[in-house]
Amino acid sequence: MAQVAAPAAAARSLLDLLAGGAPAEQLAAEPARSRAGGAGAAEAAWIEETTEVALAVRRVLDQYRRREAELVALFDTAGDLAGLRDLDAVLRAIVRRARTLLGTDIAYLTLNDPVAQDTFMRVTDGSVSAAFQQLRLGMGEGLGGLVAQTARPYASTDYRSDRRFRHTGAIDDGVAEEGLGGILGVPLRVGREIIGVLFAADRAPRAFTPDAIALLGSLADHAAVAIDSARLLDETRSTLTRLEAANATAHAHSEALHRASDAHDRLTKLVLRGAGIDDVAAEIAALLGGGVAVHDIDGSELARSRTGPVTPSAESLAASLTDGRAVHADSVWTCAVLAGTEALGSIVLTGRADLSEADRRLFERAALVTALLLLMRRSVAETEDRVRGELLDDLLVDPAASPRRDGGSLALRARRLGVDLARPHAVAVLDCEPALRARLSDETARKARGLGGLAGTRHGHVVLLVPGDRPGTLARALAADLARTLGAPVTVGAAGPGHGPEHLAALHAESLRCLTALHALDRTGEGADIADLGFIGVLLGDRSDVGSYVERVLGPVLAYDAERGTELVRTLRAYYDQGGSLSRAKAALHVHVNTVVQRLDRVAQLLGPDWNTPVRALETHLALRLHQLARRADGG
Repeated sequence: MAQVAAPAAAARSLLDLLAGGAPAEQLAAEPARSRAGGAGAAEAAWIEETTEVALAVRRVLDQYRRREAELVALFDTAGDLAGLRDLDAVLRAIVRRARTLLGTDIAYLTLNDPVAQDTFMRVTDGSVSAAFQQLRLGMGEGLGGLVAQTARPYASTDYRSDRRFRHTGAIDDGVAEEGLGGILGVPLRVGREIIGVLFAADRAPRAFTPDAIALLGSLADHAAVAIDSARLLDETRSTLTRLEAANATAHAHSEALHRASDAHDRLTKLVLRGAGIDDVAAEIAALLGGGVAVHDIDGSELARSRTGPVTPSAESLAASLTDGRAVHADSVWTCAVLAGTEALGSIVLTGRADLSEADRRLFERAALVTALLLLMRRSVAETEDRVRGELLDDLLVDPAASPRRDGGSLALRARRLGVDLARPHAVAVLDCEPALRARLSDETARKARGLGGLAGTRHGHVVLLVPGDRPGTLARALAADLARTLGAPVTVGAAGPGHGPEHLAALHAESLRCLTALHALDRTGEGADIADLGFIGVLLGDRSDVGSYVERVLGPVLAYDAERGTELVRTLRAYYDQGGSLSRAKAALHVHVNTVVQRLDRVAQLLGPDWNTPVRALETHLALRLHQLARRADGG
């Protein structure tokens, strides 16, 4: 009985240990305890065999428990997916479970980037290296790049010494900084598509079992489902958001169309009723609840309503001209008024810090209606300009070449157009580079309307007839203003004043000679009349006022002699007659040379320090001769 009791007791002990979940070490110690208790050789052998069976059972139980834990973890992961709200939280939980179940130092997950054609780190657990957490692996590079490229799991017992993979400096540096040895990576699959890789790694060399690879693969499948579900959920949410936005946009668009249509009808009816720009500006201001100002292409104000004077900035207007949209800057909205690509002017809106898209489009539509009105006005103006141009052409015909020319009829036609030829008028002839002559003609016609005159073309030049008695001032102002408008030099010759139709042809001829002289004197881009040309004007003019020329050149010296009884004019004439020689001049005057010097110093003070330069000297000498001739003619 004792022989049977000992093995039975040992078996009972082993079963109790198994039932109590004792570790394998306790089971393995049972044969030693039996031998110590005096068991014979046969009994010890039987107990050892029984212990081996118990250890096998222990291993099976451990495997079952491990599988149970894995199944619980997978079940928990599936539960997390069922209540998916935050993709990052689910992925972090999967990576954390992978690290726990496989008992590794670190676990991480990478996702593929189809644009960059690589895979990048998305989630890590247990990592301590910033460089490792920011790694990007090219397809086929390293263990992870190879998994991402081939869609097959790969394991390395010691990655740093494993030559099966394509090593790169960045990957090896990251792995070395993290201190990794054994690495296992499995693909993340969505259908046939590989979207990333799930990893488990130790900081010491480790061989991963097939069970470990299968477990990590199951977790990777769950992670792929989570990513795909989140993507579908995001797409669904995005679609719903887009649908809601589209519905709101359609509703707003419908309202905007209705309002825009109503506004367009109101503005168009105004234009068709013959309303002016003032009426249109007032209607736009009422529609948009702000102040409105309309400007011509040169910046001059055409109309204003509910606002003070305001000028569009050059930058805003240029931007609006470029894209055809209203531009907001400095609390002012600016929109170019365009007819196709041609700029007609601008419209400015004040008092509206912000505009909805519908109001902005309404403002831009108002600019279109304003363009229609300006085009209509221009059409009327062009018709009127044609009539005015025809009258100007008739006025400039030489009376000698047209004996039947009726001056009274011409004056009557002029009065019907608001031009009173009984007043003094000036004639200007304008010229610029050939490519800009059409624009010069248009701009000159606008000037004529503003000045109450006539404009047209004659013999290839633009001609302007306007009221005024200062042709030189007119010419200079025209040259400056039109050059700014055209962005190119404009040359203007002018003559006047003249009264009545009979003098205008002569004024035109004189203006044309003045223009020709300006070009010949290399003064292209300037404006002048005959008097401004100095002695050349005296030679060119057929109505030249010699006295005015002498006064303009010698006036200060003549006045000084008259007031003080000095002989500066006589001294100056002797100086020039003697070829600029002081010694010969003093002999001719019978005075000391110092007296001549003192008198010429006084001349320099009166005429300016450049009085004796070649150009001034020629002007002065000619004026002295003309003054002497005039005195002789008067008996002086």
